Amino acid sequence: MMKDTSLVPETGSASDVAVLLIHGFTGSTTAMRPWADSLQSHGVHTSVPILPGHETRWQDLIGRPYGQWIQATEDAFDELASAHQHVFVAGLSMGGALALHLASRRNVSGVSLVNPGLVIDSPVAPYSGYLRRVVRTVAPISNDIAYPGADENAYERTPVAAVHEVYKLFAQTRARLPLVAAPVQLLRSAVDNVVSDASVHALLNGLGPGILRERIALSRSRHVATLDYDAPKIFKESLRFITDVAAREEAQ
Repeated sequence: MMKDTSLVPETGSASDVAVLLIHGFTGSTTAMRPWADSLQSHGVHTSVPILPGHETRWQDLIGRPYGQWIQATEDAFDELASAHQHVFVAGLSMGGALALHLASRRNVSGVSLVNPGLVIDSPVAPYSGYLRRVVRTVAPISNDIAYPGADENAYERTPVAAVHEVYKLFAQTRARLPLVAAPVQLLRSAVDNVVSDASVHALLNGLGPGILRERIALSRSRHVATLDYDAPKIFKESLRFITDVAAREEAQ
C-alpha cells in the first residue's frame, strides 16, 4: 500500500516562479503530473501533493475532515513561498475548490482552474451527512476522459462520508470567493459528466469584479481534461498566463 503523505514535492528548476498543482476528489496525482512535467520543462518549479486519504485505498477517505485537505495545500504552498517569489496554484475538479480556498487565505500570484468543482449538483447532496449512515459507498466518479485508454488512477468506490466533506468544503469555498484577489484563469471542458455548469455559475457570481481574467474552452475534452485531447492546450495556456502575470508582478 502506498504511503499516505500530504506533501510530495516535485524537483524543478531554481526559477523564481513555482506552481502548486492540486488533484481532485478520489483522484490522484496521475492527473496532474503531465501538467507539472510540462511546466518544469519550461523552467517552472512545481509541487504536486497527495491529498490525505488518496492514493492508498478508498476506505482511507472515511473519517477524513476536509480541513486536512486544506491544511495539506496550505503546507505545500507555504513551502513553495519560502523559496520562490511568484507562487501560482492550479487545480482540477475539487482541486480547483482547494486552489480557490487557498487563494482566499494566502498571497498567491494567480490561479489556473480546470473544471473546478464548487457545487455538487445533486438533490441528495445536502443529505449526505445522514445518508452516510445507511449507504457506505456509491459508484466511482472517475475516468471521464474522451481520450482512449487514459486512466487517472482513481478509487473504484466513493465513500458517502467523504462526499459530505466535499459538500462542506464547496460551501465554505463559495463563501470565501469574494476574498480571492489573485487573477483567475478558467479552462472549461465542453462536456463534463462530473462537474456541472452550476459550479461555473457559482464561480462567476462569487468572484469580485475583474478577478476572472480568462475563460478558455476545451472543446475536445471531458472532465479530466489534463489527461485528455486538450491537455497540450491546458499546458500552453496556463504557461502563458503564469508568465504574463509573473511579468506584471515584476514590473510593479
